[in-house]
Amino acid sequence: MANGKILLYYCFTPLADPHAIMLWQQALCEKLGLRGRIIVSPDGINGTVGGELADCKAYRKATRAYLPFRDMPFKWSEGSAADFPRLSVKVRDEVVSFGVPEELEVDSGGVVGGGTHLSPEEVNALAESRDDVVFFDGRNAYEAKIGKFKNAIVPDVTTTHDFISELESGKYDELKDKPIVTYCTGGIRCEVLSSLMTSRGFSEVYQIDGGIARYGEKYANRGLWEGSMYVFDRRMHMEFGPKNDPDYRQLGECEDCGAPTNEFVNRDRGGERVLVLLCDDCAAASTDPTAKNSDDVGRRDSQAAG
Repeated sequence: MANGKILLYYCFTPLADPHAIMLWQQALCEKLGLRGRIIVSPDGINGTVGGELADCKAYRKATRAYLPFRDMPFKWSEGSAADFPRLSVKVRDEVVSFGVPEELEVDSGGVVGGGTHLSPEEVNALAESRDDVVFFDGRNAYEAKIGKFKNAIVPDVTTTHDFISELESGKYDELKDKPIVTYCTGGIRCEVLSSLMTSRGFSEVYQIDGGIARYGEKYANRGLWEGSMYVFDRRMHMEFGPKNDPDYRQLGECEDCGAPTNEFVNRDRGGERVLVLLCDDCAAASTDPTAKNSDDVGRRDSQAAG
């Protein structure tokens, strides 16, 4: 689509009838020819949809006409409906599946007890003014293989459900008195993660407003971010500046030969399909059929906007 775009958005707000919201969103997207993933829960909505620019604008206008979503921010990204295999609109217990719906408290202002929001500029200022700032990755560990903040801690998690046991393992207790900047793709996972960390004794927790996506838009290859950003659609990764830029740092390495790559493929491991990084040559030579199927990841972790 020459005029295609992708919209990313989320909003934490109490919803009395998530099922009705789901039906409305399904009908609206079908009418406008949008594809993507939308999750609705009693605590809000999380979505990534793609289509023609005019249809995306119409979707944004119609969605904001619903009072609880009136001030919901939308982020634009390059792409189209073709970046998604289908339209999926579902009702879940959680907007982001951490497995603890009873812990999250939400009011009309959003998540209660979450970390302090920082703009990209404020993130850099904090890191420059203090030498004990810790960047804490709020994504799945495989996402960090192709990009992360400099010297960030990457928890050993496969899905967001793993964060609870990871936080309670004692691994990070020495960080509880340090300034911690949580980050994820679009900010939504950190809305919940930061509140879970705060309730578990982390005293100074921040989150990047708009996530990696907004930080990358501001600083491209010249900030504290290194590498590429994993995304939950058929693109599977995106860069904020040219790869031939001397400030761009390639982080991804082929699992088989170590060559630089950002390309994830599915590989069978013990009867389970897992995402691994393979260069083009190793993917072509592999005896295991591989497929760049980010929809598998979407189902496994229920993320839409990140």
